[in-house]
Order: sequence, then structure tokens, then C-alpha cells
Amino acid sequence: MALIPVEEARARILKNVKPLPAEEVKLELALGRVLARPLKAVRHQPPFDASAMDGYAVIAADVANVPAPLKLIGMSAAGHGFKGKLKRGDCVRIFTGAPVPRGADAVVIQENTEASGKVVSVLQAAKPEQNIRFSGLDFRKGDALLPAGLKLGARDIGLAAAANAAKLAVRRRPVVALIATGDELVLPGKAPRADQIVSSNSHALAAMAEHLGARVINFGIVPDNLRATERAIARASKADILVTTGGASVGDHDHVQEALRNSSIAIDFWKIAMRPGKPFMYGRRKGQHVLGLPGNPVSAMVCARLFLKPLIDALLGLDVSEDLAEARLGASMKANDTRQDYVRATLVEEPDGRRTVIPFAKQDSSMQRTFREARALIVRPPNAKAAGQGDVVKILRLDF
Repeated sequence: MALIPVEEARARILKNVKPLPAEEVKLELALGRVLARPLKAVRHQPPFDASAMDGYAVIAADVANVPAPLKLIGMSAAGHGFKGKLKRGDCVRIFTGAPVPRGADAVVIQENTEASGKVVSVLQAAKPEQNIRFSGLDFRKGDALLPAGLKLGARDIGLAAAANAAKLAVRRRPVVALIATGDELVLPGKAPRADQIVSSNSHALAAMAEHLGARVINFGIVPDNLRATERAIARASKADILVTTGGASVGDHDHVQEALRNSSIAIDFWKIAMRPGKPFMYGRRKGQHVLGLPGNPVSAMVCARLFLKPLIDALLGLDVSEDLAEARLGASMKANDTRQDYVRATLVEEPDGRRTVIPFAKQDSSMQRTFREARALIVRPPNAKAAGQGDVVKILRLDF
């Protein structure tokens, strides 16, 4: 099977992907979820004309000339509005957030008054509407407040609460099943033999998928055995996305591809013209997407950034357009070969917005420390010419 370009692989994975159905969740559980339907206001906010200050509700015409003595007839506090109506010469003690009484059209702040018993002297003139927050100042009934496709943050939750939305319609979280293969792997905390290593891929991928909004089922480590691999794939049949790591090549101990085919999974493509991550595999089983990632940790995570992230985003109804940026090289780079290269690099962002990337000298796909220290991947197209310090290159930020 010939190597295919990264862009073609991405397009084939995302072809005909539709957002998952909506479900209602309580407001306190909606943080980080993706809104499935727009939220519209069903009431005005504030629902009544409210005072913006502590002071006295007055009729502006009564205090056009000061000092102006007024008769104190009551009080309006938050949650305890004044029930009566002002007549000429009246005033009502009022507090911030309290309803403005009928008949009043201004609020005089308390610092501009002197009170003695039932008489309040206003010392500074007030204009109509002064210090009043009118009903609907924030939003009005029928206003569009939050759009569909929005990943909900704290401010969004606050606005939804103000709109009296106790529940929100959000996209169901995609279920991602993870299977790590390899006799050489042991779980973190276990004592590996001299010929074994500690498994990290499934933990990193699980954290990334959850960060992106998915729900993860981690099936742990599966030995290099065809039947065991098939059983693990069968257990993961209900997941929206099945992700395997390792065992995707064609060596004597690589069983993933054969196990997938034996499990009625149609392999769309295998091997991509990219570095790292060449032995990436993609297939489908009815409505399930299957991503076969390489075993090398950096290769697996780069493939996940390029293909798992947009797939999860598409299932959540989020924007899946490319999010490449530009930066200037802080060091020269050699000409590239026929594979698209993703080079780990540091990223320096200046206060004026300029960005500089410096590639790490060593790019081995097993080196997780440099991958963790990297802040961006420099994207080198196939057959890219040598680039010098100061040249502009495309970068992909690493933000997980």
C-alpha cells in the first residue's frame, strides 16, 4: 500500500463524520461540554428596573433645584421591593440591585443627601434615569446568548445560569477505547524485566482524549498474541473510536492489522508520508472509527494530534479547520525528503507578537522528554528546501 499525504489521510478520516447526538445535562455538569443547541433568553435580565447604587429613589423633577427636602415613605432592598408608588415630593430608601419603585425615575446616591427622621435633603441634582439599570440591560427575552458548537467555559456557565437555564443540551462525549499492545510493556509502578519498558502511550493518549472532551475506556496492555488482540478489539466494539498503539507493522510479533481485519474492520489506509508516524493505520467498523497508532511514544502522540484531535472535534461539532500558525526559525534546517516532517521545537513569543521556533537537535521518536519540552511542531512539507535562520515556517502548537 503506497504512502498517502497527511492532508489526504485527514480528509479520509473526517469524511462524512457527523456530530454525535445531543443529551441534556445539569448546568453544574456542563463545564467543558459542547453546546448542541443555541441558548436563547427566556426572560429579561435584569427582569426589572434596578438601582445601580445605594441611595434614594426620587422623581428627577423634584430635585432639579437643590437643596430639595423630600418625604421618606419607605425602603426598597434586594429581594424586598417597595410595593407603593412615589408621588411628587416623595423618596424611597433604596439599595443596589433593588427594584426601582413605581413613579421614581432616578436614584440619588446617599453621599449626596442628608437624612433627618422622615425628611431627606437632596444636595445634588439628579437627571432622569440616573443610577438606574433598566430591565433588559444585559439581555432581553429572545436574545441569542450562546451559540451551538461552543465549548462551555466558566463565563458561559455564568451567563446560562443568569438566563435561568438549569439544564443545557450538549453533545454526547465520544467514547474512546484504548488498547496498548506489546510483550515488552508493563504498567507504571510495576517492576519491568531487563527486556521490558514501562508503558506510557495509553496514559498520555487517555489524558489527551479526556482533555479534548472524550470519555476514555482503557483496556490496558494486550500481549503480542493474535487471539488476545482480537478479544480486546471485540470488547471495544461499542466505542465511537478505537485507538490501538503498537503492533501495526508486519513483523512476526505484529498482530494488530490482522486482528482488525478478522474483526470485520475495513482498513482504509496504512502508512502515511510523514515523520514521525509513518505506520499509522485507519479503518472503520460500522459507525466506529479505528486508529492504529505507532508504538513509539512521540509518533503516537503526533499522530493523535493530527488525526485523533480533529476526529473528536468533528464528533463534538467543533471546528476542524487547520490551526497552523507562522513563526521565524531561530536556527537553520536542512532540506526535507519526500515525507512531511513534524519537528519538535521550542517556541518563544515576544510581546510584539513575533514568534521564534528553534528545533531540538535530536528528533528520535522515542524521546518523550523533548516532546514534553517542545511547545510547537515545525511543519516541513515534502521536498522542502533548506531553510535559514529568520525564514518563516508553519508551526503546529502543542497545547495538551
